[in-house]
Amino acid sequence: MIIKQRTLKNSFTLMGKGLHSGLNAKVKFNPAPEDHGYKIRRIDLPGAPILDAVAENVVCTERSTVIGSATIQIGTVEHALAALYACEIDNCLIDVDSPEFPIMDGSSIPFVQKILETGVLIQNAKRIYIKFPRKRIKVKDEVTGASLVLNPSDSFSIKSNISFDSVLLKQQEAFLPDLSSFIKDFASARTFVFVREIESLMDKNLIKGGDLDNAIIIYDQVMEQKKLDRLSDILHAKRRNANQLGYLMNTPLKTSDEPARHKLLDIIGDIALVGYFMKGEITANRPGHTINNLFAREIRKHINIRQKAEMLNISGFYWSQP
Repeated sequence: MIIKQRTLKNSFTLMGKGLHSGLNAKVKFNPAPEDHGYKIRRIDLPGAPILDAVAENVVCTERSTVIGSATIQIGTVEHALAALYACEIDNCLIDVDSPEFPIMDGSSIPFVQKILETGVLIQNAKRIYIKFPRKRIKVKDEVTGASLVLNPSDSFSIKSNISFDSVLLKQQEAFLPDLSSFIKDFASARTFVFVREIESLMDKNLIKGGDLDNAIIIYDQVMEQKKLDRLSDILHAKRRNANQLGYLMNTPLKTSDEPARHKLLDIIGDIALVGYFMKGEITANRPGHTINNLFAREIRKHINIRQKAEMLNISGFYWSQP
């Protein structure tokens, strides 16, 4: 069966505030020609510069994925890219008028819903799937223990484990058997943060746009009442007894393992920066944007090796065009 490339049938627009910048942002997703991939255009800057959404262009991975160059940056791209990738959109030009994509509700579901409403256009070119039939690709952070592994397979799946030193969120596992399960089981999983991290993140000029509507906020360590009151006021949250641990957000957890599901969502958004659809079994342990990006870069490095090998007629690497 031949799979053809896909783009959007029409353009669509979403508006909201950036999670870290707090700035209002409008992002427009446009149809794009065959073999275009994902590209992002900063329409608010002179000359409307365009960046390829690929792993090598990631310039920061602290609490989000930021792509950039020497002169421009575009942050928090992962939730939108996860939606495009999981909805099997090959080609899209994304216009944004801010240094950051809007966070919306902290998940991919607003982007997915717009893609489904807009519809897709089947293009003439064949989709290329990359796979490594005889190779295992692994990256590991020896300090944190975070790792991602791609094992050979004729299908695509992700198994992810997360663990934290937290009485409320110790260890969780999420499994995506194929991309078709993303919309129902993963797209609505929201980003999360621990209350004990908020002050440090604010000191780094981050999470200016964070609130009770776009994140799961976990209060898992007792702090002084005055400090919790101050943080609650910043978040526009109702003050609570500092001895009472729990969650601070307007919408309860959608599933007990929502944090694990969101971490898997982030993996998809970050591997979208590989630039191709893949076949293989991904196993992730304590994933995050930094290790995810190292993984995507490693895969792209092997793709480049394979392209050179094919030009030299060396066997061992394969493109797959079903």
